[in-house]
Amino acid sequence: MTEAARIPRRTTGSTFLHPLSDQFGIPLDQVNFVACQLFALLAAFWFRLYLRPSQASSGVRHAFATILGIYFAVFCFGWYSIHIFILVMISYGIMNMASIPNVHRYSFLVAMGYLTLCHISRIFIFQYGILTTDFSGPLMIVTQKITTLAFQIHDGIGKKAEDLTSEQNQHAIKRRPSLLEYLSYQLNFMSIIAGPCSNFKDYIAFIEGRHVQMKLLEVNWKQRSCDRLSDPSPLGAILHKLCITLVSLLLFLTLTKTFPATYIVDNQFIKQSSFLTRLGFLYVVMQASKPKYYFAWTLGFAFLAADAINNAAGFGFNGVDEKGNYRWDLLSNLNIRNVEMATSFKMYLENWNIQTTVWLKRVCYDRASWYPTALTFLLSALWHGVYPGYYFTFITGILMTLAARRVRNNCQHIFISPKLLKVGYGMVTWLATQLSVSYTVAPFVLLAVEPTIKLYKSLYFHMHILCILVLLVLPNKSQKLTRRKQPFEMEVHSCNKNKKQE
Repeated sequence: MTEAARIPRRTTGSTFLHPLSDQFGIPLDQVNFVACQLFALLAAFWFRLYLRPSQASSGVRHAFATILGIYFAVFCFGWYSIHIFILVMISYGIMNMASIPNVHRYSFLVAMGYLTLCHISRIFIFQYGILTTDFSGPLMIVTQKITTLAFQIHDGIGKKAEDLTSEQNQHAIKRRPSLLEYLSYQLNFMSIIAGPCSNFKDYIAFIEGRHVQMKLLEVNWKQRSCDRLSDPSPLGAILHKLCITLVSLLLFLTLTKTFPATYIVDNQFIKQSSFLTRLGFLYVVMQASKPKYYFAWTLGFAFLAADAINNAAGFGFNGVDEKGNYRWDLLSNLNIRNVEMATSFKMYLENWNIQTTVWLKRVCYDRASWYPTALTFLLSALWHGVYPGYYFTFITGILMTLAARRVRNNCQHIFISPKLLKVGYGMVTWLATQLSVSYTVAPFVLLAVEPTIKLYKSLYFHMHILCILVLLVLPNKSQKLTRRKQPFEMEVHSCNKNKKQE
């Protein structure tokens, strides 16, 4: 063994579990991360059973969630966790001192600016790739929460109800939160390590014990005579998410290593394979890369889901579905079935990294007066980091989204009937969606400029060219949206009639 190999990888957090790291040969920072998520799950069960609203005051629940969350951050990231606390406190000062007409602007600029500086610094400090356990992950989640809350305070205090969309009205906040409420929302142990971002109103309702009942009252319960319904158990939802965890982990340990992303830019492979072979293998490699993202979003890069941790604490209930089953997907970040069966770029985006997509919609798409789609994708790239591959992916995503919208608006109505034609159209659009997504997200996995350009050159930039041709040839027809509006694919809302059409 070389001298370099004997030197342990530098960690920024606690060294308490160093013997465990040495025994299993796993980097200490990842061991710390997994340990925090394991302990968070146990703490969440305890929190729901012994600190329930009927037994503890809201102040006690806030304080416990905050203190434990701060401890987790320090345990995992050491003194680097101070970046999280600095940003949270600066943003709290802005929220209280800035004027309501500007509170959302200042909060957004400061949070995104601080995050971007940290993204730049971590490249030089850690030289990490994606899905690693440095402090920028929690900082990204905190940035979402800070900006979401600032916009909702601006809506609730600074704007009239008739100037807001129904969704903005629903989440608008009529008062500035107290310091304890703010710290609990930002730093609670259920989400500080791996998210996800939640609405402030939902979180406060959960702490105060109103969360589940609020969701149940949204359903027609005329057949029930009691005023208060018993809270449903999250155990089934937790077990389901842990099953996804195990399957994703198995696929991650097999497929991802069997089909490494670097193979699609291997010189020998490019020379010896045909265009269709390269395109097909790109799809296979991107499919093999997905489990680690499923693993990350379902587990929070540990062995237990951040989503499941919130559910174990009693947070994340989302009412009842059309079959009468309880839903625990309020904070879910991924719908794997809809992702794999997506027949449009729109459907894919709606079900991939859901909470981030919702955040982008609320702070950018719904509010941008000019080019909302382009601005939303660029914000997403900036939020993810400063690796060039992110910008290749999201700029390509702009073209893909606009071209897919143009094709759908011009062609979809032709294939409504007969049924056989509709089925055929669905199969073609599924294949086109999966291939276009693989083409678009490849730079996100490759990260660097050189392999990205090499890959696109080997594929003759065909998707870029097709998108440009579609935008030049097909007319820009508008289509009335009868379904629920979603980010990146929405038509202009009635309250924004003067927004420039794309």
